[in-house]
Amino acid sequence: MSSKRHERKGKKQVNRGRQLLVLASVLIAFQPALAQVRADDAGERLVRNFVDDIETMEARFEQALVDADGEVVERSSGTLAIARPGRFRWSYTDPYEQELVADGLNIWSYDVDLAQVTVKPQAEALANTPALLLGGDEAALAQFRFDSAVVENGTTWVRMIPVDTSSGFERMELGFVDGQLMRMAFFDNLEQTTLVALEDVVTNEPIDAARFAFEVPPGADLVGVPALAASP
Repeated sequence: MSSKRHERKGKKQVNRGRQLLVLASVLIAFQPALAQVRADDAGERLVRNFVDDIETMEARFEQALVDADGEVVERSSGTLAIARPGRFRWSYTDPYEQELVADGLNIWSYDVDLAQVTVKPQAEALANTPALLLGGDEAALAQFRFDSAVVENGTTWVRMIPVDTSSGFERMELGFVDGQLMRMAFFDNLEQTTLVALEDVVTNEPIDAARFAFEVPPGADLVGVPALAASP
């Protein structure tokens, strides 16, 4: 009896040991998935907080255009200002001067060297583009699908995919540091990537509304017809 009791006890210990090994392997396999879920949840909250809580933003930016082979083909820099909903101004100062202004009704692109202004109705021009999400309100989120998020070297990268890719953008990735948007990457259908780094970011401080008004400079050619505000 004693030997059988020891035998049964030994089998129980072996079985329990196997169960613990199986449980440990399951937990080990589950940890990366759990970490990813937490990163995804945190990333989605960061984007929603950015859209819901940030009314104005100003910053300097450095921008690089990278081709399909990973080569930088163009670098530029300047300043940006955003006032929600629907107004922003991107001012390129280097290597050439260009203004991109959204006044809430139209979007104006002014090439200083060419003395040419292009205007398009804003709702049409920005549909499903990153600019819509950056300058839009909560309704803009409906035009994008949250995909995933990862944390790398203190930056939470959140991937967003446009519901309709006819705008030419495949996806964008927003990089947050301590809850603040600091990096952006835009991927287009031509396998080109636009990388933007923000510096000296200031949020929720008043911005003069005149920054988002645009008048065609004297002598500049106008291409396109601006949309008119609806009558009251």
